[in-house]
Amino acid sequence: MRIIQVAPYFHPHIGGVESHVMSLSEELVRRGHDVYVLTARLPGTKTSETLNGIKVLRSKPLVIWFKTPVIPGIKKSIKRLNGDVVHSHSPPPLPSYYAAEASRGSGTPFLITYHCDLEISSPIGGFVTEFYRRTYGASTIRKSDRVIVTTVTYGATSRTVWNANPVVIPNMVDIERFKPIPGNKELKAELGLPEDRPTVLFVGRLTRHKGVEYILEASRDIDAKFIVIGGGEYEAELKDIAKSLKVGGKVSFAGKVPDSRISKYLSASDVLVLPSTSRLEAFGIAALEAMASGTPVIISNIPGVREVITDGEEGLLVEPMNPEDLAAKISLILGDENKRKTMGQKARKKVEQHFSVEKVTDKIEKVYEELSVRGGRR
Repeated sequence: MRIIQVAPYFHPHIGGVESHVMSLSEELVRRGHDVYVLTARLPGTKTSETLNGIKVLRSKPLVIWFKTPVIPGIKKSIKRLNGDVVHSHSPPPLPSYYAAEASRGSGTPFLITYHCDLEISSPIGGFVTEFYRRTYGASTIRKSDRVIVTTVTYGATSRTVWNANPVVIPNMVDIERFKPIPGNKELKAELGLPEDRPTVLFVGRLTRHKGVEYILEASRDIDAKFIVIGGGEYEAELKDIAKSLKVGGKVSFAGKVPDSRISKYLSASDVLVLPSTSRLEAFGIAALEAMASGTPVIISNIPGVREVITDGEEGLLVEPMNPEDLAAKISLILGDENKRKTMGQKARKKVEQHFSVEKVTDKIEKVYEELSVRGGRR
């Protein structure tokens, strides 16, 4: 089967959607499919290349508007490639609109994974997102032969997709890349982590909706080492916040860390914290990676993200934007070694059962086959 993935951004750009598309595409190639990824061409990237068997075609954006690449060239590529199915990923949203238009025009089955709602930090952000939802967004969903969401609660609470009868298929994690690593003492020494203090970890882009400032506030009352991995536009401000809170001795900003070392940090840490504050966080792949590594997680109790765990089993849910509750939940996990180990074991088991690359790809591949056989159109 020739499968066309449409992703606004792709490797080497870093993000949850990019990671998902890469893992899915690699597995589809392994299964013998002919896989293309159509994406934006960013500075320093090639127009075309093959990555791990995936044929990547990049089109130069006309403009990048509110972080959305405007790449109508995707339409020509879809028509030329004559795929069996087109699978788009949103947001950013406009590439999915172009993909839907091209697919409908060529009669190719089209589906979209709706990863999260739009939010724009701007005085006109609310107007822009609502305008898009009612126009281009509604058109994209209407022209989709199948809509995928990653969790039940997110699909049920999103005004964009709640009437589209979405299929729920979660995100995935490579359980061979992310797994418990024995020799915790040696691993901490390698990473420069203290052996006599627990480690609290955050992994992700440093943007406002990640809620990292609440980790900094919570750290004031906890005897632990806090490691923040990732970069982004909010990094400088977060460092200023840490300085004003006088937690510089507890908190280390590790910046962008090579993929090969992230799995080590996850395995060596005692808990991963994901205190997200908005609907831009619809799933939390970093939480899956920690769980696969046998590390318990603390996750904001917001739609979508909270479905990754059962509260009290693989980790804990925390009230969003509440540093006191976050501090209490971190202390609870750090203060009970047996509970922490049990949570980590349950986390690993849950990922193996529900979120492995193989099991999630099985579900997506089944949708492809159904649409291809039916010719896609409802």
